[in-house]
Amino acid sequence: MKPKGWDQFLKEVANEQNLRGRLREIFLVRFAYENWRKPDTEVWEIAEAASHETYKKQMTELYSCFSSNQCNGCPELDPHSKGPGKFQILREWLKDIKYSQWKQETNVPTFPNIAPINPQNTNIKWDTPVYIPRPPIESDCCQEILKSGALIRIKAPEKMGKTSLLNTILAQAETAEYRKVYLNLRAVEGAMFSSLDKFLRWFSANVSRELGFKPELDDYWDEELFGSLVSCKTYFQGYLLEKINCPLALGLDNLDRVFEHPDIAKDFLPMLRYWHEEANNLEIWQNLRLVIANSTEVYIKLDANQSPFNVGRQVKLPGFNLEQVLTLAKYYGLDWSEDQEKQQFAQDLIEMVGGHPYLVRLALDAFCANNIYHNELLEKAPTQGGIYGDHLRRHWNNLQSSPELAEGMKQVVKTEIGIQLEPSIAYKLESMGLIILVGDEAQPSCELYHRYFQDNLSN
Repeated sequence: MKPKGWDQFLKEVANEQNLRGRLREIFLVRFAYENWRKPDTEVWEIAEAASHETYKKQMTELYSCFSSNQCNGCPELDPHSKGPGKFQILREWLKDIKYSQWKQETNVPTFPNIAPINPQNTNIKWDTPVYIPRPPIESDCCQEILKSGALIRIKAPEKMGKTSLLNTILAQAETAEYRKVYLNLRAVEGAMFSSLDKFLRWFSANVSRELGFKPELDDYWDEELFGSLVSCKTYFQGYLLEKINCPLALGLDNLDRVFEHPDIAKDFLPMLRYWHEEANNLEIWQNLRLVIANSTEVYIKLDANQSPFNVGRQVKLPGFNLEQVLTLAKYYGLDWSEDQEKQQFAQDLIEMVGGHPYLVRLALDAFCANNIYHNELLEKAPTQGGIYGDHLRRHWNNLQSSPELAEGMKQVVKTEIGIQLEPSIAYKLESMGLIILVGDEAQPSCELYHRYFQDNLSN
């Protein structure tokens, strides 16, 4: 069970250790209670690090801040140790020693896991896990999750803030005294997708574990007699929902992972739709509130009456506007609100990257780390040597592995007025975030992609 006030405790530890900027964010995310059991390969994406290698370097620096040779450091933590146990050593010291001391010295309140920054409050504090709201999306979703049998569908390209929004919604549910479970489907081992039954058992067991319950699958499961889908429903209805006897907010992040396995997707996705609709028939299913997040939708044939992608509330995340970029800049200690030149740069940056939150943050990271000039950043942005080089090469490699997508993107960047593409090609390029659709016509989603692929797909 989550220690009361754990999130506030972590913030105060970060203050005590003088952690700032990205190092502070990494600390707050890695040692958040809900991430204790998650591997680093999953956490680095939740923390929105630039890459897994960057995350590992930041964790090494973090361990140095808490090492035994530092004031108020962990006596057992040797930052030069090559073993994999440094996280566990530091976590146990924080939990058993520091938290116990803190609890004795303060009244322990309860806080949600993520506190969205109030757009009216321009004085963003370092102890706030940065999240820039895009009204009215957050307030609408936080109201929706309180409705019986809710289903919220978050769809956006990678690193647009889907996970942050999903966790904000779950935090609101927790504030309303619901139980919450977050599952990142990227963490599922490939072997779990060998059959529908094995995947549904993994799914049911992990929801049980996150709720703190011992999995009791064998008491409710009979694949041969009832089938896996009915067994899974029986387990949730007769065991999990009955046992908690209150609403359960279940967040499924990176649902795309299931799409890679059509034999499972064609049964699992209609099951989610069916559970959502059961709220109209059985009171106990009104307690299940689903939040799903994905970059693409499954491109297999699903009956319109079975797809979960045409029911509930759909959320599409837009890029940041000028006000949101200026708010994020303040978090980095960059006050551009009274500087017309800096505001113009912020507007130019938005046009370059389409307001993409991750790409905006990479630019702000570059300013703070390298003191790069604004025009230099924009000039080099769509090149291999610019700050977006790795990001652009990843998209390039994806296109090279799919010649029809590469040809489609080539046609898009060759025209200034938009072009009509074959529907499946347009759909996939839009899901990757490379194009936007204006009516039936495809256009580059931002100047960054337009210029980069115009130069590199011209042959």
